[in-house]
Parts: sequence; C-alpha cells; structure tokens
Amino acid sequence: MTPVSNQLFFIGTYTQPILFGTGEVMQGRGEGVYLVEMDGESGWLRAKALFSGIANPSYLALSPNGRYLYTTNELKDETGLDGGLVSAYAVDAGEPTLRHLSTKPTEGADPCHVVVSPQGRHIIVSNYMSGSVCVYPVLADGSLGEECQLVQHSGSGPNPGRQGGPHAHSAVFDPDGKFLLVSDLGIDQVFVYRLDGNTGRLCPVHIYRTQPGAGPRYCEFHPTLPICYLINELASSISALDYNLQTGCLTHRQTLSTLPQGDNGMNNICADLHITSDGKYVYGSNRGRDSIAIFRLDERGWMNLVGQVSSGGRTPRNFVIAPGERFLIVANQDSDNLVTFRIDKKTGSLKKQAEFVLPSPVCVRPIIKREE
Repeated sequence: MTPVSNQLFFIGTYTQPILFGTGEVMQGRGEGVYLVEMDGESGWLRAKALFSGIANPSYLALSPNGRYLYTTNELKDETGLDGGLVSAYAVDAGEPTLRHLSTKPTEGADPCHVVVSPQGRHIIVSNYMSGSVCVYPVLADGSLGEECQLVQHSGSGPNPGRQGGPHAHSAVFDPDGKFLLVSDLGIDQVFVYRLDGNTGRLCPVHIYRTQPGAGPRYCEFHPTLPICYLINELASSISALDYNLQTGCLTHRQTLSTLPQGDNGMNNICADLHITSDGKYVYGSNRGRDSIAIFRLDERGWMNLVGQVSSGGRTPRNFVIAPGERFLIVANQDSDNLVTFRIDKKTGSLKKQAEFVLPSPVCVRPIIKREE
C-alpha cells in the first residue's frame, strides 16, 4: 500500500479580546497564524511554525495557485476608524513561510470572512458587525490594490439580540464562478451577485429570504447537483436550496435541524458546514452542544440526519475535511484545541483520532500544492 503523505495547514486564531454579536467578550489567546502538520496515516498533529504579530487573523483564504494567503484582521478599530483590516501574504515555497505584502482597511467592523475569486483577480471581505461587503483587486505580486466597491446591506431581523442590523457573514462563489452568494445573518437574506472580472464591481441579481430569525451564515454547493446547502446559525439548521446555474436564483427544498429530535436549540448556535467530494455526506458544527452533525445525502441531494458526535472541545468554530478526505479537523475555539476525526466513508461517521493544543483556533486552511 502506498504511504499517505503528511499534510500542512494554516491555523487562524484570535489574538486580542473581541466582542461577539452574542454579547460575549472573548480573550483571544493566540499569537498569530500557526503552521501545523498532520500525519497522513494516523491523523496526529504537530506544530511546525508560528507567524506572530498578526492581529486577530480569524479567517484565512489561499489564492487558487497557492502562492498567496489572505487573512481578515477581525477588529473594530483601526487608528481610530470604525473598521477592520485584510492582509495579503506571500506563501514562500519550501518550508512554507509567510511574507507580508499589504494591508488594507475593510471599510467596516469585524471582517469575519474572505474569499478569493476563482481567477485569483479579486478578494471579497464580509464585514460582520457593519453588514457590508468590500471588494479589492489582487495585483500581479499578490498584494491588494485600492478598493473596487463597498456594498452596504440594510435592515434588521426578528431576533433583537442578534439581528438589530445587517451582519454579512460569508461570500461563496458558485461552481461556475459566475455568481457570488453573500449570507447575511442579521436580515435573514442570501444576496446573489455577479462579479465583474474587469472592474471588480458587484451587480445584484437575486435575493433569497430564509425563515425569519434563521440567521443564515455560510453555504456550500453539492459537487454534482445544482443544490446549495446553507447553515443557519440562529435556527440550528441546514437548508437545501435548489440552485439555477443560469440565473443564480435559489428556491427552498428542505430544512433539517442539526440537533437531536426534541432538542429545542436553546443556547446553541451553528457555525460551519462542509460536504464530501462524492456528495454523500454533509457536516455542520453546533456551538453550545459542541458537536458535529452528520447528514447522509441521497442520490437526489435530500438530507437525512445520521446523528451527532462530540467535537472534542468547546465551541467548534471552523472545521475542514482534509485533502484525501480520510480526516476531518475541528477548531474548538474556547477549549484551545484542534481535534482530528477519521471519516468512515461507508457511513459518514466520525471517530476521534488525535487532539492538539493550540490557543483560540478559529480557522483551519489546508495548504494547497503550489503552481509556479
């Protein structure tokens, strides 16, 4: 049997105190972006490097060619301005190291998500607290140019504690790279935009409205079917949405709870969602119940809840299905640990394999093979 090679991951952390939308203040204990290696056979993790001095790098995105890393700096203030930052780094070859290229203000507060366009020509940042989306061009050296556009959402939702205003939480490209879906937790809407690849400007084409109070957070697409799966933070649920690849329109198909039958979801909120490349399973994280929900997908993309497994810590924020899909790695924000689970490809079940101590982990990003 051919040995499975080891894999490298960048880990984003909270390094400073931060006030969440829930009203909780977290004392970030991280020191920057960490480099971690996973044994490809056992799933065990070990530290490789620390890139310190990066403030609250809470979300990370790699360019399609793997040569550049973009990090949100989830901050409320930047030299007295009400806004966070986004930073660009070159990922130097060999033993990966980060070299700072540029930092830009995101023109909003608490940037919590960044995505690179499929062509690698633009990045899109979601500002959670101020409910806006900012677009920047990527220059030839991977650094960021001047802002192309700031799109400000407006409105509110029925949950007074969490939906007093718009809260853009993520931006995700569709499978063709034609449309961009922005989930706004504060106003229960998913905006569909077309990105102009030349100007970097967003043109609205559709708005999908969730159930009031659902709090849409993040979505992913089925690998072969025109279905989008949306995790709803406040409702502790996942919705399957039929997707029109030509128009970008979304229509509701199915919604299931991420919790056991009879659990009303009090004191639980969802976070992340990912789908296996064979389209057989979708996973979602529960914060409060501190678990990973497992759904089996049938050949038409309908969800069936298999069950839940403990995340192995507190507040599973982000997780990733590792390349090769033998393992799933969870970042447990409030218990300072990463936990590796082995994926049973026949049942979708997860078995804990390893645990690694790392302060305030909030994002796990596999390092992709570089294209020179």
